[in-house]
Amino acid sequence: MNRQLTTVLEHIKNQYKENAMAGGRHYLNVDIGDMGRKLGFQNISDHYANREVVVSLKTPLPGMKVRIDGRTFVNYAEYAEGFSVPKNIAEKAGIPFKEFMAMDSMILNFT
Repeated sequence: MNRQLTTVLEHIKNQYKENAMAGGRHYLNVDIGDMGRKLGFQNISDHYANREVVVSLKTPLPGMKVRIDGRTFVNYAEYAEGFSVPKNIAEKAGIPFKEFMAMDSMILNFT
């Protein structure tokens, strides 16, 4: 169990929980390494750079959008309602999760 990783994932969940909804077609990526750096966890920042939490959104965000094949999210784990990461990250964090069931077509929102 990696406490710093768990702390970063919980922080992301708390920061975006108002916008998140399980099963949403629109989603936002949040960089785990970048958030780790902001929280002062250099090890997380280095090890998880460009690894992202998928935040399924209640409603689309303004800005550019790109359609993504839902098969991209095979072996992803939903660790909280509307929040998913690759399964190996959830396992390293030592948090309970269920399999993330992405739609056939997802829409990535850029802010």
